[in-house]
Amino acid sequence: MPAVPVPSLSIPCRRPVRLALWVLLGLAAAGMVAWGVVPGWLDPTFEQHILDKNVIVGMTREQAMQAWGSPYQMNVTYTNRGVRREEWVYEDWIDVGTVRHRYLYFEEGVLVGGWR
Repeated sequence: MPAVPVPSLSIPCRRPVRLALWVLLGLAAAGMVAWGVVPGWLDPTFEQHILDKNVIVGMTREQAMQAWGSPYQMNVTYTNRGVRREEWVYEDWIDVGTVRHRYLYFEEGVLVGGWR
């Protein structure tokens, strides 16, 4: 009886390659999850950020004010569901005719974003 040839598997279908791909995918997923959580682990009270005059998502209104000071203007709106949204506007005068604006956005007293 003649030997039946065994079809070779393509490279992505081989077990070691599949395992390596799954490990890389798992590490990438863990990295994406940790990216949003790690700043809270490293500095849960944001003390170092405040000392460095930096703001970071998750800060309270008071912490952001400690870091950047009082805003030039505050705009308050409410969503249809009653969520309070605040936009803080900061003005930084570069010279007599040039001003730079910075913005912070809060929802229910927690910083959710910003723009420089």
